[in-house]
This record gives sequence, structure tokens and C-alpha cells, in this order.
Amino acid sequence: MPPVPLSHETARRLDALFDGPARQTAAELLITECADNLPLWINADERGLERIRFAVLKLSKGDLAELRRAVRTAQVDWRDVLVAAGFAHSVREHESWFP
Repeated sequence: MPPVPLSHETARRLDALFDGPARQTAAELLITECADNLPLWINADERGLERIRFAVLKLSKGDLAELRRAVRTAQVDWRDVLVAAGFAHSVREHESWFP
């Protein structure tokens, strides 16, 4: 199965938080580790993953170590990152977040 690319909106938020080599590393992390391999996540296309990908980006605050930590948390239970990012109560809450 091919990797799930970043949506345009995910890429915009990634660009706002990371630049240079860190941006590429962060993008690869989202594409390979925060994708259709998350447990029990059904909407595993680029738009369907936005809510979780936005959450891990928000929690990272532009720091790769924090992004890795948030992605690891999502791999165990993605609901934890939604709660931590404030995106748990509405399926559209993440859309208004921009760093």
C-alpha cells in the first residue's frame, strides 16, 4: 500500500511550524508513522488523517522531539492526542487551528 501523502492543509501547518531539514523529517514522520497504520482509525486518507496530524503538529510546537512523542502517543491511542490538542469534542475543531 502506498504511503498516505499530506493534505494541502496539513502541509500548510507543517510549513508554519518547521523549516529546512526539520520540515522534511517532520513530513516523513507524518507520512510513515502517523498514517493508515494508526490503530482503529478508519479515515486513513490524506483528508481523513488531518484531525490526528493537526493534533500531533499542534502538540509539537515546532519541535521534532515533541512531534515524535506525540506520534508515538497517537500510535498507542490517537484519542489521547485529540484530547491533548483540544480537538476531542468536535470533529471540525481542528480546522480552525493554525500555528
